[in-house]
Amino acid sequence: MAVLGNMRSLLKFIDIGVNLSDPMFRGVYHNSTKHPDDFNDVISRAKDNGMVKMILTGGYLSECRETLELCKTDVLFGYRYILLHGRLSSDSLSRVHKGGPRNISTDLLELALANKGKVVAIGECGLDYDRLHFCPKDVQLKYFEKQMDLVEATKLPMFLHSRNCHSDFIDIIKRNRDRIAGGVVHSFTGTVAEAKEILEQDLYIGINGCSLKTQENIDAMCSIPTERLMIETDAPWCEIRPTHAGYKHIKTQFPTKKKEKWEKNFCVKSRNEPAFIIQVLEVMSATRQTDIGELADQLYNNTCQLFFPK
Repeated sequence: MAVLGNMRSLLKFIDIGVNLSDPMFRGVYHNSTKHPDDFNDVISRAKDNGMVKMILTGGYLSECRETLELCKTDVLFGYRYILLHGRLSSDSLSRVHKGGPRNISTDLLELALANKGKVVAIGECGLDYDRLHFCPKDVQLKYFEKQMDLVEATKLPMFLHSRNCHSDFIDIIKRNRDRIAGGVVHSFTGTVAEAKEILEQDLYIGINGCSLKTQENIDAMCSIPTERLMIETDAPWCEIRPTHAGYKHIKTQFPTKKKEKWEKNFCVKSRNEPAFIIQVLEVMSATRQTDIGELADQLYNNTCQLFFPK
């Protein structure tokens, strides 16, 4: 493994978005087992590469409960848990939760209030117009607005999602800004102008591999003040691929094998994992022309300020 030498041991990270309940981390892909469960290996690699905390995600209510139980185990050494509300239509909610949207909001509120200290944010709230086949625009708009009730009731920060919908997204944020106890727009892939409008709402912006695909993406990331940035992997998704503009700045490489040829101590090709957060940092540091240690410290402090205030 090629690494940064002694500097690597000094870096510390909080990954603000990890989907650790995804079956890929148990060796299951599209309902088919391809290799042994290597969840503990994934966690060990994260620890070895400076991970101090991870904010975990849950989609459906059942996943939120499952992830919360995971956070109570020793394996995650005190990592925190983020309650993900999900971007679901009312029809989908009715199918997966008896009583539909009204009851699921009540149950999520009860879960959040009963687990203070483990539930650190409300999300994933927002809009995604690239996935209208999954949830129509009018339904997304309706329930993004309704999610503000849960945010206001818990007084927790928001974990926000905005994809190809900036105008509608920022309008809803502006209308409800006095109800929001801060937040971060994660997996940012917008423009310099869009980043500016988000910052004007006193929100943070999260950067992962998807944020570093094109030079335009990188220019937008570089326009954001360091004190408003956070870092994430969104694993097992959003890895930095060789075709990405940021890839050439990566110094740390991890040995990989295809999932069908899995071996212990190898990462799985095309499956992102928390340890790869170092690669996101390397691209950010190189393109911003910023000292990597100073940047890591600032990102860590930003995250603590929003999600883990003393």
